[in-house]
Amino acid sequence: MHREGMTVGGADGTKAAGTAGTPGHTPVECGADPAETGEASGTGDIPSGRKATVATGGTGGSAAPDLPNIANAPDTPGTSDTGDGGGAGGGGGTGDGGTPVPGAGGDAVAAARADRARRPVVAALMLGMGLAAIDGTIVATAVPQIVGDLGGFAVFSWLFSGYLLAVTVTLPVYGKLSDTFGRKPVLVAGIVLFLAGSLLCATAWNMATLIAFRVVQGLGGGALQGTVQTIAADLYPLKERPKIQAKLSTVWAISSVAGPALGGLLATYADWRWIFLVNLPVGAVALWLVVRHLHEPARPRPATRPRVDWAGALTVFATGALLLTALVQGGVAWPWLSAPSLTLLGASGALAALTVVVERRAAEPVIPGWVWRRRPIASVNLALGAMGLLMVAPTVFLPTYAQSVLGLGPVAAGLVLSVMTLSWPVAAALSDRVYNRVGFRNTAITGMSAALLALLAFPLLPFPGAAWQPALLMLLLGAALGLFQLPLIVGVQSTVGWSERGTTTASVLFCRQVGQSLGAALFGAVANATLASRLAGAPMPGLPGDLDGVSRALQSPGALPSAATDYLRRAVATATDHVFVGAAGAAVLALLVLLVMAPRRFPVLDDGTRGRPDGT
Repeated sequence: MHREGMTVGGADGTKAAGTAGTPGHTPVECGADPAETGEASGTGDIPSGRKATVATGGTGGSAAPDLPNIANAPDTPGTSDTGDGGGAGGGGGTGDGGTPVPGAGGDAVAAARADRARRPVVAALMLGMGLAAIDGTIVATAVPQIVGDLGGFAVFSWLFSGYLLAVTVTLPVYGKLSDTFGRKPVLVAGIVLFLAGSLLCATAWNMATLIAFRVVQGLGGGALQGTVQTIAADLYPLKERPKIQAKLSTVWAISSVAGPALGGLLATYADWRWIFLVNLPVGAVALWLVVRHLHEPARPRPATRPRVDWAGALTVFATGALLLTALVQGGVAWPWLSAPSLTLLGASGALAALTVVVERRAAEPVIPGWVWRRRPIASVNLALGAMGLLMVAPTVFLPTYAQSVLGLGPVAAGLVLSVMTLSWPVAAALSDRVYNRVGFRNTAITGMSAALLALLAFPLLPFPGAAWQPALLMLLLGAALGLFQLPLIVGVQSTVGWSERGTTTASVLFCRQVGQSLGAALFGAVANATLASRLAGAPMPGLPGDLDGVSRALQSPGALPSAATDYLRRAVATATDHVFVGAAGAAVLALLVLLVMAPRRFPVLDDGTRGRPDGT
């Protein structure tokens, strides 16, 4: 793992212990292509070819670890204070190809000890991520029971929108706080806040209070999502990060399948309030594991007291809240060109300008300018934003397509989509075998190119077709996106040191969330415009005029003549085809960002266990 006191010595890939650096020190400027500026620095994301030998001896003990010290166990093979290859003049490791070099036996022991020590923290991260991942799906299935008990049908969508808003707008704030004060206090605060929100939701007495308490949950959920991803990168060196990322992806996959089933069972056989109460024991275990087993390394006390950019945090929060409210409610609660939409969009634009002014003057800005000045980070932000945009097509519109066009029930429609969440973590877990050979950028380009083909193939499906056909495309799409997303996240996290990793991770997740909100608004407008066009020329009168009305009509057998039913099904199929074409456009945008903006090789900081990824 990266050691802040390590300096890179020479183009042969060997390392010697040097004087301690400052947290977040970057050997290669992250905005530059190492093919031009970093060849002699020992960094760079290029294919593995030759074996590396790393010398970690020297003065010993001069370097402070860049990663959490899990239960005080040695977390870097070859640098253990137990004599397993570290210490004065000693040291060794394994080559890129797995060939042992001097000290490899001790390294294996130290690595095994570190892995055992990490397990409780990994379990806590998976539980914390599970709380955030399952939240949306488990609540969705209980909406009829919640509305029947509390009322408020006209505003129940804010159960999801309010939570999404809170998560999204707090991500940058928590990222900066974790870089300033450490990951552990932010994660502990996030879990406590999420559990408090869950308990309050279970005691809600009307829809307004339930929505307000869901916002409290979202404030904790923002800390969970961003900080868990950051700690995962802190825990593992570059070569091992796909393992933890694949585990976190698996948590999302399981949650997408188990959430609706668990929510339906609790709402049917118990009470909808148990949907929130079940979070308490799970969160309590995660909280105990974090408090007990996560030990961050002591950092030098700063010369000046850290200052929190509260003005920047407030403007970021307000800008995001207004923008996302306009995107979520536009075309749903009010027309796009109505006064509420135009007012919200105009106000969010004015606040965005104010945010830029405030952040430029702040000593420690919540969203620092380097997030957008460094090519690797800026390109990944935009590429993940485009991915969030295209993800709306399968996750929002495919279930409607499966039920309205294919005639499947809710459970079967959910299964058509769930195959995407099964192939995603598998591809993510295997992605390191690709990016270790061809690099992060080329791996992501390969994944998004495959995703583009899957999206373009959807409009070519026959009408009405069979369920296995879209399911097969979703299987391919999940694998493609797993190959796209994880290398970019791992790559961009590897270009920064500890003191910048939380902000970097939060910016990536923030852009992805904003992309999803923008996609929901944009593709919702596309689908409704297509339906309006088809229904305006319908050969029979009395047909519903929007996607929700059409879906309800098709779910009521015998409500319409067979000719009208067939016409509506074809209209829904056409609208979904147009949405997938739009999603393909988002995929093209992601590819253009990677081809034009992303550096050919990510300037990866050395993790302290080996030389360059290519062994030079």
